[in-house]
Amino acid sequence: MKKILLTLSMTALLLFTAGCSCPFSDKTADSKPQMNTAAASAAEAAPDFSYKELGSGKTMRLSDLKGKPVFINFWATWCPPCVGELPHIEKKYAEYKDKMHFVILSVDDNEQDPARFIKSKGYSFPAAYGDHQALGRAYGIDAIPASYIISADGHIVARIVGSMNESSLDAFLQKAF
Repeated sequence: MKKILLTLSMTALLLFTAGCSCPFSDKTADSKPQMNTAAASAAEAAPDFSYKELGSGKTMRLSDLKGKPVFINFWATWCPPCVGELPHIEKKYAEYKDKMHFVILSVDDNEQDPARFIKSKGYSFPAAYGDHQALGRAYGIDAIPASYIISADGHIVARIVGSMNESSLDAFLQKAF
């Protein structure tokens, strides 16, 4: 009986931990998963920001991405839920790259860690690095992963805080169209 209770307790703990978002402000596990999806106000303009493309080293601005919707994902190498959704993002990037821009933006403390990580995994999506404090303030991010859909005219149309599986990511990306 004790063995069954221990197994059930461990399973419940694992399921709870797997669904937790990593807090943006520090590097410890968050006790409250933030998996709420909310459509943003159509009038809410996406804050512009600069970022560095990890592949090319080129500095870009969100406002440079014209003509198509933008999928932004804020993540870090030290965040297990973030890392867990990257294979799904890679798959959806291959499917959607002609229809929308992707900015997979690391908020690590340096740009070397995410650059090495992306290279080691062989991901082809456009990985980037940005100032995590400025981005956190601009977008009101207090936990990661956090994803946004920005319309072609520069407005936030959807956001989610928390990790997505492949089907939930696909449904989220459809909000761009």
